[in-house]
Amino acid sequence: MRVFSIQPDGRFKEFVQTPFQVEHEEKILEDWLESSPDGIIEDGKVLIIGRQVSTSLGGFIDLLGLDRGGDLVVVELKRDKTPRDTIAQLLEYASFAERLDSAQLEDILRSYLNDESLNLAEHHREYFGLSPEEAVAFNKDQRIVIVGQRITPEIRQTSAFLRSKGIRITCVEFTFFQSEGGKRLLSQEIVVGRESERPSQVSSGSLPVVTEEEFLASLDDNGRPVFSSILELARNKSMPIHWGTKGFSLNVDIDGTRVAICFVYPPDSVYKQTLRTTLRDRGGVEKKTAVPEEAIQALRKQAEDTGLFVPAGRDLKCHITWMLTDKEIESLVYWCETVEKTVKKYGLKH
Repeated sequence: MRVFSIQPDGRFKEFVQTPFQVEHEEKILEDWLESSPDGIIEDGKVLIIGRQVSTSLGGFIDLLGLDRGGDLVVVELKRDKTPRDTIAQLLEYASFAERLDSAQLEDILRSYLNDESLNLAEHHREYFGLSPEEAVAFNKDQRIVIVGQRITPEIRQTSAFLRSKGIRITCVEFTFFQSEGGKRLLSQEIVVGRESERPSQVSSGSLPVVTEEEFLASLDDNGRPVFSSILELARNKSMPIHWGTKGFSLNVDIDGTRVAICFVYPPDSVYKQTLRTTLRDRGGVEKKTAVPEEAIQALRKQAEDTGLFVPAGRDLKCHITWMLTDKEIESLVYWCETVEKTVKKYGLKH
């Protein structure tokens, strides 16, 4: 493929194709696939749940994802391997992935996003914007994606054969270009895939954890005063903050055990600029503490009475899309304080 820019005088100027063989360039491509995976399958978006996921045979899957229907997507960057080795490795990875259950997939996602309380089903539903009527069963089928600067004729032919036998495999070619001014472009084309169509332990590498400064900078003018107040509460009450790759959880520490009372997310996350309660789910109050049912119901009603929360599964969420008044922010902070006092009053489950 040749790529041109159009000059002011109407003439074409060709971008120079850049070789993709330097080691750090491989990481650039893997980073691109991780942050922008939606062009790598032929029929929709991909939710990345793991990177460099270790397999039971000593290998590492470059990227592991889920499609809208909950099927697993195994993504591998084709390096300097023979076509036979490339296909064999991908089939090995797919056979590993085929045996992963929902709990293991959730563990991979939690490790990848450094958030021990994430719910896989809820995260997937939010990412794809699924309606309540859309049911999803995870990992009923597997998809294989091979990404490389050049997909050889041998790989194309073998991949097309595997597709004809019902194995869902896609091949994507990419090309880097660079202009004289240093601007870089990347093109990608699906070259196989547009035609008709449970291990004992798993782990994943983690994304970098966000800092408080980075988190506050990512908020808009509506969210910054709200979440700054939550962080101020944490400092004043010595409530542990657990930072994830996007947001944080506000916790109560009981004899070394942390109980999350809410999770906070910025505008560029799957959950948007939101505070989500953990009264019922996500390893929070109901699951870890001895707080009785009537007290949990009272905490929920208190949150609802603020007028700031709406249902989110078995819990509640406050989506910050407007400028809250000082009184509304105070009611939100007071609710967090009330949950903290209630958890400390009743302690952990025995």
